[in-house]
Formats: sequence, structure tokens, C-alpha cells
Amino acid sequence: MFFHCELVVLILALTLNGQVHTGQIYGGHEAKAHSRPYMVLLEQHTEDGGKKHCDGFLLTEDFVMTAAHCQAKSYTALLGVHNVRDSNGIQRISVKDTFPHKDYNETELINDIMILKLSSKAHFSNTVRPIALADRDDGSLPKLCSVSGWGRNDRNSKYMSLKLMEVSVTLTDNELCRGKKIYCSEGEAGLGVGDSGGPLVCEDGKAYGVVSYTFNPAGGPSIYAYTKIPEDGNQLVYGTPCVCIFNI
Repeated sequence: MFFHCELVVLILALTLNGQVHTGQIYGGHEAKAHSRPYMVLLEQHTEDGGKKHCDGFLLTEDFVMTAAHCQAKSYTALLGVHNVRDSNGIQRISVKDTFPHKDYNETELINDIMILKLSSKAHFSNTVRPIALADRDDGSLPKLCSVSGWGRNDRNSKYMSLKLMEVSVTLTDNELCRGKKIYCSEGEAGLGVGDSGGPLVCEDGKAYGVVSYTFNPAGGPSIYAYTKIPEDGNQLVYGTPCVCIFNI
């Protein structure tokens, strides 16, 4: 079994007052088709037979990372998607196992991160390819970061975007975010409903965080939170379950 053991010390806590929304790309634009081949559109099948969506990103040929609050009865991972109405070249793979962080708290969105094990291996191509994880943290904030997803791109809309959207974000350096081991950005442009589970990607093309939630302190701008992927993120455990974080 190949498993990324990169999530050893993920601490995500919500301590500010304000309304919380789990993650729509606001203020962004359509991504170039298949320029982000690691993106995964997750169909969440609910107990009542309904369907919702979250995002994720491909780590290896059979593991996907997403947010723990993207929970469902079962999942189908869609790989190679740009326009959701264009099924050409899309790989549909069911999820075999789910491994949310063992200390995930759904009320406060603490440790909001999860690994999905696909039932079969993805076929890599120009449109389907994993993303590398950030492997070091020197204490400075990465620059030129971006997020992407199929969430709502209009606050007045009730529907997901048909095409993959992206937006650049500037990370905020403050005591709150450093203390909670999360990355934060703020302003009108950012994520929201439907973008949960996607990666925070920075200038080196690696994933630094997982899209988690948005909160609105009273009288302040929206703040977007990303679960921080620790510096040893590219360490692999071969042949052994990663019992350090997940109950497997």
C-alpha cells in the first residue's frame, strides 16, 4: 500500500466569532482547459439518494486528498474534468475507502482533511496527473498562490460552475493563522461553497494547503482558511498503513 504520511500535524481551529461557510471561486476567471490536471471533481452520494459536489486533488494514481467535511455515503471521483458537461476523456472511479483525520472535529472544522482511496488506479495523461506537495517550510509565506474549483462563481447563484474556475490569492501573515497552523487569505476574491477540498497551489506548482472554510469576523472582510500541509508532506510510507494520523 502506498500512502502519503504528510498530514501528521494538521491543526485547524475556528476561534473568531462570525458566520462560517464551507467551501465558489469569487472574483476569478475560467482556468485554461486541463492546466490543472491534478484537480478532481468529487460526486458525493447522500443517504437520501441525492448528489452533492466537493473538490479534491490527485496525490498518486490511487489516492486523492480533500477536506474532511466533504463527507458522504459514497463517492465517485471524476478525473480529467474541465467542463462538467463534456464527458470526453473523463475517468470515473469510485472511492473504495475514506480516511478522515482521526481528530477531525466537524463542529469547529478542526483537522479538516481526508484521504480517499480509489477503487482502481487512474491512468495518467496530459489531463490527469498528480500534484506534488510542498516539502519544506522555512517560516515565510509562499507567494503567488491560487485556488481553483467548480463551486459557485456568483454569490447570487445557487448552482456550481460548469467550468473549472481559478483565482489568485494573497496569503495574510498574522498571529491567528500562524498559531492555528493554517494559511489564510482575505478580501472579495476567494473561495466559498463548492470549492472545499481543492488545493492551495503556490508559485512552485506544489500544493501547500487544502481549501477548508470561510469566516466573516464582525465588521471585517471575509477570511479564507486552508488547512496547512506540513513540511514533511512528500514522505511516503511503503507497504504500511499510515496509522500516525488516520484510523486505518
